[in-house]
Amino acid sequence: MSYAFTFPGQGSQTVGMGQELASQFPEARAVFAEVDEALGQSLSKIIWEGSQEELTLTANAQPALMAVSLATIAVLKAKGLDLATTAKFVAGHSLGEYSALAAAGTFTIADTARLLRTRGEAMQAAVPVGEGAMAALLGLDFDAAMQVAEEAAQGEICQAANDNGGGQVVVSGHKAAVERACELAKAKGARRAVMLPVSAPFHCTLMQPAAEKMAEALANVQMQDPCVPLVANVLAAPITSADDIRTRLVEQVTGTVRWRESVSYMVGAGASTLVEVGAGKVLSGMVRRIEKSAATAALNSAEDIDAFVEAVNAAS
Repeated sequence: MSYAFTFPGQGSQTVGMGQELASQFPEARAVFAEVDEALGQSLSKIIWEGSQEELTLTANAQPALMAVSLATIAVLKAKGLDLATTAKFVAGHSLGEYSALAAAGTFTIADTARLLRTRGEAMQAAVPVGEGAMAALLGLDFDAAMQVAEEAAQGEICQAANDNGGGQVVVSGHKAAVERACELAKAKGARRAVMLPVSAPFHCTLMQPAAEKMAEALANVQMQDPCVPLVANVLAAPITSADDIRTRLVEQVTGTVRWRESVSYMVGAGASTLVEVGAGKVLSGMVRRIEKSAATAALNSAEDIDAFVEAVNAAS
C-alpha cells in the first residue's frame, strides 16, 4: 500500500472544524495555540465559535484550514505515524499546498500561518471588490474550457484557474469576461456554468500584485527541503528543493491549479490511496472522479485517524 497525503483548499471550511481533535489531543491543541500566537489573534475562537461568514473571509479561511490539517498531522504523529516513511507524495489544492509543505517540514507552523495570512490579504486586496469573478464550468474537459476562456476574454482577463477533473473547470478573471464564459460554455455543451460566491478572482493574472507580495514574503522566510516530494499545483510533477518550491508558490498565485493532472501523476507513480488530511471530503470526491482505481481516505475525526493508523499498521 502506498499513500499520497493531500491537503484541502478554500471551500472546505466549516465552523467547529478541528474542535474534537483539540479537545481530545494536546498535540492538536498545541497547533491551534501556535497559529493563534503567530497571528496575534484567537483564530481558533473564530474557527470554533465564529460565524461561517467570518471564517470564510480569505484572510481567516486560509490559515484556519492549514491549522486543522496540521493538527491532524500532529495527532497522526502522536499515534506513531511518520509522514516521511508513510507518504510517497504530498500535494495540496491551492492554499493546501502550504499545509502540505508545513506537514513535510519545509515551513514551521508559525511561518505557514503568517504566510497564509499575508497571502489571503494580498489576494483580497489585488482586485477591487466587484471587478473580478470566478465560475465553475461543469461538463467540459480542460481543453474545451481553455478555449471558452480564451474566446470570452475579448481584451479582458479570463483564464482557467482550477482543473478539478471530472469535467469541472473553474475560470477566473474580469467579471464581464467570466459571465461571457458562462454563456459560451453553455452554448458549447456544458451541463452547467455557475458563478461562484468568492471574494476575488484567484489564480489568474489579475492576482499579479498578490504574487509580488508573496515573492517578497517567501524571500524572507526560512525554508527546508521537504521530507516527502511535493507534487506542485503549477507543474503537476514532484519537486524537492526549497528554492524550486519558493518559485512555484509565487507562480501558483496567478497560475492554474492542475489538480486533475496532479492526482493522475501520483496514482500513476504508485500512490494507491490518496489521504485527505484536514477539513471535509472535497478532494476525495475529486480523486474518485479523476482516478476510479485509487482508494481514498478522509481524516476528519479521531475515529477516522484511528482507522487509518490501524490500516497502515496492518499493511506494514
